[in-house]
Amino acid sequence: MTDLILACDFGGTKLSAAVVETAVLGQPHPQWRTHLRRFSPPGATAQTDIAMMMQMGRELLAGERPSAVGISFGGPVDYQNGVVRLSHHVPGWENVPLQAQFEEAFQVPVRVDNDANVAALGEWRFGAGRGVADMLYVTVSTGVGGGWILDGRPYRGATGMAGEIGHTVVDPQGPLCLCGKRGCVERLASGPYMAQDVAAARGLPTEEVTGKLVAEWAAMGQETAVAILERGAWGLGVGIGNAANLLNPARIVLGGGVTKSGERWWQLVQQTAHAIALPEIQFNITPAELGDDAPLWGAVGLVLTEIVT
Repeated sequence: MTDLILACDFGGTKLSAAVVETAVLGQPHPQWRTHLRRFSPPGATAQTDIAMMMQMGRELLAGERPSAVGISFGGPVDYQNGVVRLSHHVPGWENVPLQAQFEEAFQVPVRVDNDANVAALGEWRFGAGRGVADMLYVTVSTGVGGGWILDGRPYRGATGMAGEIGHTVVDPQGPLCLCGKRGCVERLASGPYMAQDVAAARGLPTEEVTGKLVAEWAAMGQETAVAILERGAWGLGVGIGNAANLLNPARIVLGGGVTKSGERWWQLVQQTAHAIALPEIQFNITPAELGDDAPLWGAVGLVLTEIVT
């Protein structure tokens, strides 16, 4: 029988699952054996999402039994105990023993971790982070999150909160973030916050402006959009430069929708990060390769790192 790994990704509004044969994982660009992505139903809860994900897994396995299951979850996770702490998007996730529930359902070892940590592992093992032992992954999208790979292993910190680069304060006098602090990287650089600031500056309804639209306006030279987008790139660059000074990664991988904001955005991030970092700190900044599948490939990496080895 072929050894299979079931990978699952609980997002805020959509669920993804895939199956991969372990025999192909040594290839340069392994492919899924089969793959599903579905939106959560209206009024979704933890219970409905768990049931839906388990059903997706059974569909993909088609009666076969996996050797292990890796799970990425979009929110804080107690990795040591396999417990989801909460979700900022879906009710009912407080202290859910997700690992134990999947182990009971599939009768195989299971590992669960936060999506930023898992995506970092995916990019390191299968994507833009291959070939380095120390890497920081940063996703810049609805929020700004990160995950560390240090000495070839995920680094989670004392309570699983390592990698929160989005709440690094880069401008103490800056605008107020949802977390309660001012001038966080996320408050300056994330898509929704940039859209909010452009809308306020131009007197537009907030719901009419998106991060993507800000980037499009900036590309056309609209002054407010240019200023807000460049401020975000600066803030992200300061956060990255400080992170590089602290833990000296060889590579920083950037993913998420905001990274599609154009060449000028990339230039500013790179220039600022290297200006903030000490001259002796050498690192490169590169785009992520795995896109929306980074958490799924990271779930596979989680199994290979934490169960197989």
